[in-house]
Amino acid sequence: MSADPSAHLGRARLAIAAAFLTQGLVFISLTTRLPRIQDRWDLGELALSGVLLMMVLLAGVGSLLAERLAPRLDSAVVLRAGLLVVAVSVAVAILAPTTIVFVLGLAAYGVGLGLVDATGNMQAVALEHRIGRVVLPSCHGAWTLGGVIGAVLTLATTDVPWSAIAFVAILPLLAAGAPFLARDHGEAATATETDVPWRAIVMIGLALVVFYTVDTAAATWGPVYLDDVFAAPEELVALATLPYLVASGLVRLVGDRLTERVGAVRLLRVGALVAFVSLAVIVAAPSWPVAVIGFTLLGCGVAVVAPLSFSAAAALAGRDADPATRQARVDAVVARFNQFNYVGALLGAVMTGAVGASSLRIGFAVPLVLVLALFWLAKAFAPADELSAGAQH
Repeated sequence: MSADPSAHLGRARLAIAAAFLTQGLVFISLTTRLPRIQDRWDLGELALSGVLLMMVLLAGVGSLLAERLAPRLDSAVVLRAGLLVVAVSVAVAILAPTTIVFVLGLAAYGVGLGLVDATGNMQAVALEHRIGRVVLPSCHGAWTLGGVIGAVLTLATTDVPWSAIAFVAILPLLAAGAPFLARDHGEAATATETDVPWRAIVMIGLALVVFYTVDTAAATWGPVYLDDVFAAPEELVALATLPYLVASGLVRLVGDRLTERVGAVRLLRVGALVAFVSLAVIVAAPSWPVAVIGFTLLGCGVAVVAPLSFSAAAALAGRDADPATRQARVDAVVARFNQFNYVGALLGAVMTGAVGASSLRIGFAVPLVLVLALFWLAKAFAPADELSAGAQH
């Protein structure tokens, strides 16, 4: 007797959500502790920007590595490997006895970050295509939920010894054993590159760049912003990230149905307006509580940009293809499309710090200007609307 397909897909969905949650928890556990990391290793804004630049570039390397390995080993296998790399590298970075070991640990974490980002989205897209409805917003919502947990842990453990933070490395080890979605191993076409509409996908990718510019600026520099500009209490600087993540997570968790009802294009344009107003509040904030309100509204505004970007790009890549060919093509596109993630992270993490070296108010003007592009780029998301319409019939 064969296993119930719906039960199998249900287990796979939980496993994929667990991978996203783990990735978010570990990443935010690190970024909300950046002020403490700066103090521990005596890093200024420019030095910290250099370390973040290294990590972003190596995450791009990890994503390209996933593109090479996934067709041979299956994205589920590469995802497990990436989670193991994250577990080991985070433990090394936190327990490092010297600055060089700390930097090497973060370098390895960057590679693991790219592997998990790419293969996690491959898994989510494959699930979306198997069940024929929008699921990426809620998968990314699991990432955000993990980030919320990570931010809460930061707030709750400000007084614990630094080495005790290494316990977060246990979570990727546990997630690596989850039952991820196996590939449909039908005979796939070998020449898929020319069938991919890269020009349309690049338009969607630019929206992903804008999102990660905003998101990484908030996650990476938000706590530093409260600390440097307003001298907020050290135990409260994670409030730049926590309300942002809670708001983003709530919108993402209802994002599947919201997209089906409103449509991706309209949803993105409304979100862009909210994001612009929110960033204006952050830049002009007279006090840290007002800045926290701005970060909270910002989470609502940009929440669904990333998941809908992957949905729309994968829908374009997999159009009019048999299941095996579609997955081979989509896996390649998702891994390469994920590079837009790191371009945005580069702008958000590095440029915000570099431009804002004298004042982070000026640094946050970078995402303030760029978010306006979402009004124009939203029109490229028609494929996500088509998937939503298909789910309703």
